[in-house]
Amino acid sequence: MAPGMVIIGAGECGGRAALTLRDLGHDGPVTLVGDEPHLPYERPPLSKEAMASDVPAIKAIASDELLAEKSIRHIHSVQAIAIDRAAHTVRLSDGSVLPYDKLLLATGSTPRKLPMPGLGGRCVYLRTFADALAIRAHLSAGNRIAVIGGGFIGLELAAAARKLDASVTVVEAQSRILMRGVPAEIAEIIHDAHVAEDVDMVCGEGISAIADDGKEVRVTLAGGREIIADLAVIGIGAVPVTGLAAEAGLAIENGIAVDAELRSSDPDIFAAGDCCSFPLAVYGGRRVRLEAWRNAQEQGALAAKNMLGAGEPHAAVPWFWSDQYGLSLQIAGLSDEGKTAVRRDLGDGAFILFHLADDGRLVAASGIGPGNAVARDIRLAEMLIGKRAKPSADALGSPEVKLKALLAA
Repeated sequence: MAPGMVIIGAGECGGRAALTLRDLGHDGPVTLVGDEPHLPYERPPLSKEAMASDVPAIKAIASDELLAEKSIRHIHSVQAIAIDRAAHTVRLSDGSVLPYDKLLLATGSTPRKLPMPGLGGRCVYLRTFADALAIRAHLSAGNRIAVIGGGFIGLELAAAARKLDASVTVVEAQSRILMRGVPAEIAEIIHDAHVAEDVDMVCGEGISAIADDGKEVRVTLAGGREIIADLAVIGIGAVPVTGLAAEAGLAIENGIAVDAELRSSDPDIFAAGDCCSFPLAVYGGRRVRLEAWRNAQEQGALAAKNMLGAGEPHAAVPWFWSDQYGLSLQIAGLSDEGKTAVRRDLGDGAFILFHLADDGRLVAASGIGPGNAVARDIRLAEMLIGKRAKPSADALGSPEVKLKALLAA
């Protein structure tokens, strides 16, 4: 087999990279390797639409027909187990060996495991479509669901479970939900929305024990309270999948360490998406690792360009979103870069917090509201952040001043 472009990881990032290689006119071999039996698919629906629907289905990035039309070889249900950097080959779990000119690692992340004895088959994690199907089977009226962790995935799953009339308890060890990256003012609104939907929200209390007897799960909190559930879903974060890269001797730093062009410490190996850490230009090269749908899309496309020699640095502004109970939360930038916050009310309970650095530069914007109430202004704020703009606090806080005018200025 002739060497070509090999992509390890057939998710959002890897799938977009493969398609982009063809869109850019690359006519050499492109091979996409994934350990799941499915076509490349989007993961955000797993905790949203797929979870609440009667018949969950994957949202595929590309069909078999499209992959065939673009001559993208998709090898599924196998794992890459070793990289020989000197020989430029990847060995797969089925015994086959793939030669490569350039290699992209889009291995993603995996749920952080709860380091506690007593976890059995009714204590589960959500990462794959198979995980979603297993969880969805328990989401029905009368069933009791314990969600361990008050992050995005756990809360979205809690909202889907309530939509299906399951009883839900959320346990968050920290003092509030969404501690990482979401301002307290917005997190409180989401917390109250869950309470209004009869979710039992427990914050500021850790877990002392879990007992799974195969019929039900008993979660004992540090204060002695016992929560009995038919299923416990654990969502306490994710860790990058770096084993393959580490064994190959690539630099690791909170993920596979890459430069601004997503190139690893080996010039012929790139990494993108959840699995890599990279310098974020808009924040002076601060090294970050992002677990976000749009980042996976953007970096998949950027990696493809740079595998073909474009030499284009990463310049995007981070963007996150979550939908729960008709509320849409959107964040552009990293709010922890800000020192002060300015609020702009948009009506109907929607508002945006603009986060400013000490020098007055707009570094992030966090918004929440019904439907798409904040989407347009968050997009404009994202553009202002990218331009390193320093709009006045008075202008940002005044709904009468259009963000588009600030952008033009």
